Amino acid sequence: MVGTFSFNEQRSDLSQSCTPDGGRQPALTLTWALCCTAALAFGLMLAPECAAAQIEFERKPIDYQNAPVEDRVWQLSQQLESGKVTLEYDPQRGYLPAVLKALDVPVSSQVLVFSRTSLQIRRISPRTPRALYFDDETYVGWVPGGDVIELMGTDPQQGEIFYTIDQDPEHPARILRDRGQCLICHASSRTQGVPGVLMRSVFADSRGQPQLGSGTFNIDHRSPIENRFGGWYVTGTHGDMRHMGNAISRDRGAPQEIDRDAGANVTDLTGRFDVSQYLSSHSDLVALMVLAHQTQVHNYLTLANYESRLSRHHDGIMNAALDRPEDYVSDTTKRRIASAGEKLVKYMLFCDEAPLTAPIAGTSTFAREFQARGPRDSQGRSLRDLDLETRLLKYPCSYLIYSPSFDALPPAAHEYVTGRLREILTGEDDSEDFDHLTASDRQAILEILTETKPDLWKD
Repeated sequence: MVGTFSFNEQRSDLSQSCTPDGGRQPALTLTWALCCTAALAFGLMLAPECAAAQIEFERKPIDYQNAPVEDRVWQLSQQLESGKVTLEYDPQRGYLPAVLKALDVPVSSQVLVFSRTSLQIRRISPRTPRALYFDDETYVGWVPGGDVIELMGTDPQQGEIFYTIDQDPEHPARILRDRGQCLICHASSRTQGVPGVLMRSVFADSRGQPQLGSGTFNIDHRSPIENRFGGWYVTGTHGDMRHMGNAISRDRGAPQEIDRDAGANVTDLTGRFDVSQYLSSHSDLVALMVLAHQTQVHNYLTLANYESRLSRHHDGIMNAALDRPEDYVSDTTKRRIASAGEKLVKYMLFCDEAPLTAPIAGTSTFAREFQARGPRDSQGRSLRDLDLETRLLKYPCSYLIYSPSFDALPPAAHEYVTGRLREILTGEDDSEDFDHLTASDRQAILEILTETKPDLWKD
């Protein structure tokens, strides 16, 4: 037997369940499977440039829907199909504990979002927030009593792939892949125009309904702290800095007037909702900060991959038509690869990172477990070492440089990115874009990479 959920079978129900109160259109936080069905119900449309980009990556050489994928969620789906793996059903949380264990996603990564901004909006509120769990390559979403578990896997070539598991104890767990609806939201300018992940901050009312008239914010490590985490619960300390988390928008006439002080330095969520429903009682501030960083790294990696493959494919067509050498690379291709590669380099090196003006600390074991996962050099240093005093990382270079997605960059993109990294880290490029990197920062990052990723630079 297989799970009963199917995208088409549920469409009519979703259209009803996703009708917003008062006709308001919700903003999106970190969402994935089926979000586009809700988006259609709200009348969201892709901008013309985003629609054009989507059409392009649906064709060869990307062929997003049909090309084989290798992300960890897909691998688990194959193990379930073959019977090599089974998932135990928990009476309270369904397949969630088993899924996290199978994917090796830590419970300590749990963050909680209470804005009604995903597929199962009828079940989400400040009293029943949605739990998100993640590691470097995989994301899992769960709502108490929800019909499905939402999953997103990062494929080294294709970017983010979206899935669900039906929460039905009468049928064995089966992972179903979304076949395109999610891209309406998850292939927009907010995700660099590629299948990606986004994290949003909204002004949410007592029902969790976003108040769009007051604006929303994309969240990454460049976002000012004061604009982050609206519609999210946040546990941790951060001194006199203020964010939008833990706060309810109560004035319909001025929804942006939230009590930031009341939401600051919260270390215990007891009393706000029944924390016993969740695997953890935390929505750890450090986990949220890490999540805000890595979502856009994935998007920039996919952008660099797509731009290289698409432009080289176009060159191949023109080379054949114009009887040029097969390996001829046009100036247009070089510019496209350089443009996408430079965006990736700057983001991975934390250009324009919003500074911390006070130390931050989480409330769970996330920080310790996160740092323990990274490779270390002979001096015990790691790119996963956290700073949390003035910036996120002690050595400001993204740990996702070790990811399969980075290693899978096409040769031209890989050569550009690694070449630029070497120019910057050796001091050859001392332009003001990288002034935030001190000489000791550059030396430390260079030494760590040389020892822990010795094949990075191939002479």
